[in-house]
Amino acid sequence: MENKNSVGTLEENKENLLEVHDLWVEYRTSRGAVKAVNGLNLNIAMGETLGLVGETGAGKSTTAFGIMRILPDPPAKITGGEILYKGRDLLKLSAKEMRDVRGEEISMIFQDPMTSLDPVKTVGNQIQEMIELHTDISSKEAWTRAEDMLEVVGIKRERANDYPHQFSGGMKQRVVIAMALSCNPKLLIADEPTTALDVTIQAQVLELMKKLKAEYRMSMIMITHDLGVVAEVCDKVAVLYAGNIVEYGAMEDVFDDPRHPYTRALFDATPTLDGEKHKLNIIKGFSPDPIHLPEGCAFHPRCKEVCDKCSAVMPEMVEVAPGHLVRCVHAVPCGAEKTEEVAE
Repeated sequence: MENKNSVGTLEENKENLLEVHDLWVEYRTSRGAVKAVNGLNLNIAMGETLGLVGETGAGKSTTAFGIMRILPDPPAKITGGEILYKGRDLLKLSAKEMRDVRGEEISMIFQDPMTSLDPVKTVGNQIQEMIELHTDISSKEAWTRAEDMLEVVGIKRERANDYPHQFSGGMKQRVVIAMALSCNPKLLIADEPTTALDVTIQAQVLELMKKLKAEYRMSMIMITHDLGVVAEVCDKVAVLYAGNIVEYGAMEDVFDDPRHPYTRALFDATPTLDGEKHKLNIIKGFSPDPIHLPEGCAFHPRCKEVCDKCSAVMPEMVEVAPGHLVRCVHAVPCGAEKTEEVAE
């Protein structure tokens, strides 16, 4: 299952905080193996925000859970690859070593704050427990820091004694962010952090996350299906389809010049407030069955530009512009360089 089409080979001049090499994840079911992530490669540089974009079932959350090593086993199984954080392969760490990494080095914000908060404990106690788990400070000092973290996310410290049900949805998400940042992690993974919020609160939470990312000098992976969120907070974009990256590059490059038919289809299906009103284009067909993925390019049964070659071979990543990589036989004219050739 070797896959040499690494997203990161063009960025060797940057110091990478996280490198994912040839990651394969599947879920064992009675129907067969669900191929959720298929040879995925990505890099996160220090201080960079990467957006993972794609439809439901594309493998975004599975990739994040794999990095955190919180996949349910069984049925999930990482069957190949490396996840290097500061040069250490997280897949080779013991359960205890990985617990030390979570929270202290890498934190995660989940899309529904109610699944992250204990309804029978005060929010202050929950943040305090996180701090005590990863530091050697006293309970009193941990409580004071918990109150400080609430103020960092715009919640009065007096509310540390309140319970989750006493907060609105947006305020709960702020509590979750405070908890995730309480040990000053270097990498924050945000899995659809604004999905359950209304538009106004979404904007407030995103602005808060941008501010705190700069203040804490973190790297961030933003998992979303909302291209507007990507435009708001991300430096780089990785578009996922059927468990693999089909397009990767700087946010401006991918948004201004999308080269993969799937990426273009996502933009065509996005409503805008500008210009003439027209019926939204939809992506025909359905996401492929991950137990029986199509041969060749997984997108070819839904693609408007399909040709015989698309169903015969899996396209390799090619560089269409500096740092802009695409997995499509139509992405560039003949003679374009492959990423592994560029790396040489």
